[in-house]
Amino acid sequence: MGGCLSTSNLGLGLYERKRNRKTFSDHVATLQNLSSIPNRIFANGKSRTSCIFTQQGRKGINQDAMIVWEEFMPEDVTFCGVFDGHGPHGHLVARKVRDLLPLKIMSSLHSCESKQSASSTACCAGNLKSDIGDAEKDGDPEEKVGSLWREAFLKSYKAMDKELKSCPNLDCFCSGSTAITIVKQGSNLYMGSIGDSRAILGSKDSNDSMVAVQLTVDLKPDLPREAERIKRCKGRVFALQDEPEVPRVWLPFDDAPGLAMARAFGDFCLKEYGVISIPEFSHRILTERDKFIVLASDGVWDVLSNEEVVEIVSSAPTRSSAARTLVDSAAREWKTKYPTSKMDDCAVVCLFLDGKMDAESDYDDQGFSSVTIQSNHSGNAAESDDGQNSEPSFQRNNTVRSREENDAYKRLTVEGEVLNGENSVHEDQNWSGLEGVTRVNSLVQLPRFSEERSRT
Repeated sequence: MGGCLSTSNLGLGLYERKRNRKTFSDHVATLQNLSSIPNRIFANGKSRTSCIFTQQGRKGINQDAMIVWEEFMPEDVTFCGVFDGHGPHGHLVARKVRDLLPLKIMSSLHSCESKQSASSTACCAGNLKSDIGDAEKDGDPEEKVGSLWREAFLKSYKAMDKELKSCPNLDCFCSGSTAITIVKQGSNLYMGSIGDSRAILGSKDSNDSMVAVQLTVDLKPDLPREAERIKRCKGRVFALQDEPEVPRVWLPFDDAPGLAMARAFGDFCLKEYGVISIPEFSHRILTERDKFIVLASDGVWDVLSNEEVVEIVSSAPTRSSAARTLVDSAAREWKTKYPTSKMDDCAVVCLFLDGKMDAESDYDDQGFSSVTIQSNHSGNAAESDDGQNSEPSFQRNNTVRSREENDAYKRLTVEGEVLNGENSVHEDQNWSGLEGVTRVNSLVQLPRFSEERSRT
């Protein structure tokens, strides 16, 4: 390549050594054996630099999924993600995204890197008289790397949604998932997110006190730019009377499905009406003051603030217990703040930036064992993609609501129960918007669409 800039020259270093280079086809070939890939954990436990924990709420099957993949690529690259499913098949969507999205990011980055390298080669071959001015015009090398990652995130999210739409064994018409994903390469942090899962940073300020820095934005339908896009596409955004602080996305011709986020994987009944899967991408340079990153589903953020989360993680008995301690704290807050509500699923990833973790003996203190670690590689019932060997029930975390549900909600009595015999709510109970965000189970019923789909 002569003096041309390539991603290797730019410091990306992901494909620098051919003997260590893994093509995307290599990873596709091992797709059926994802659970055996070293340094990849997706069930409760810890790795060398992180701990993860999820707990099922009181609404049926756990629809949250999570992953930490160390040595995701060469040169100190770690991938982390949390995915919160919703709708009747949300748990399956979240797990499929968990398994495939990292591979798609890897593939997209390789494609973008090859394309850029080819472009640089052509540039040099066509202009051997390039001078310093031309090099400056090419832009800052770090900016090029960031642009490369940005393109990889955008392409991979688009490809992921396209695959969900064409998947014959998974109905994503009114089911979907959020995604909060980060890639840490050295001191560089690249982030992509859709939906309302969130990432924060625990850092020390000038007074050496721990502070919380929010890294991502909760992409709710009432954000001005999100609402404007949805309305341009003929979708409707409004909150129900019983939950005035929870804006939802509705079809233009029916009070359904009531999606409480502006971007998501799946949810194809709303994709023509403004709900998109294009991620918000951002890049951050980490410093020595930055101590850890927390990724979590909205079951945590509904009851705990950023500052509370940083305090809980930084004061956990051991680093390996931080994620579990945080989920336990969220569960207690649910009981205290919303005693009549059904706790939402919670999933947490804690990534410690200094690369240190507790001794193996700390596992016994928090209830983890070597069996737990092995289950991360062999799979377990709670994380099997067959939906725990049962048909997914039509219950969800009321991220979406239907017109039938809205009418029925007002007629709930002590004797009547919501869905499968679950606890009911008095009709005279005053539910505020905050209390109703994800507290009441509901049912997605779009028979019109189901019937049309079965005829086609």
